[in-house]
Amino acid sequence: MQTAFMKSCVNVAVMALEMFVCSYPELKPIQSINAHPSNCICIKFDPTGKYFATGSADALVSLWDVEELVCVRCFSRLDWPVRTLSFSHDGKMLASASEDHFIDIAEVETGEKLWEVQCDSPTFTVAWHPKRPLLAYACDDKEGKYDNNREAGTVKLFGLPNDS
Repeated sequence: MQTAFMKSCVNVAVMALEMFVCSYPELKPIQSINAHPSNCICIKFDPTGKYFATGSADALVSLWDVEELVCVRCFSRLDWPVRTLSFSHDGKMLASASEDHFIDIAEVETGEKLWEVQCDSPTFTVAWHPKRPLLAYACDDKEGKYDNNREAGTVKLFGLPNDS
């Protein structure tokens, strides 16, 4: 189960196919919402408090309006279950990743693809810098440049001056 909190003292828990909105700190159920036709894997709130996003095993990212609790947009550019999500510091961009060998970066308000960051292996996690448009991500790099006899991974950055 993935859980996220927002400033208005409401807790949203994603479990299997449903999202549960709970009071905080009591964690009493307020509402249940069918979120995806497959298991939900991750959830993130945007820093403005306007939206939250869920990623699921159906390879969809859903963007939800916090006030209305309705899905306002779906992103469907990934082919594998969504492992990780992150909103940029200003809430204008959403990065999502999976076992696909790329990270999708979308404009939140329109859903348009801004970038497709190519990766050599599946991505485990993405995180935006808290004040700049700089994305850090960690990939599974067991095969390749490093010692194949041990578990290996790397942290990479996107958004530096030479990136396109």
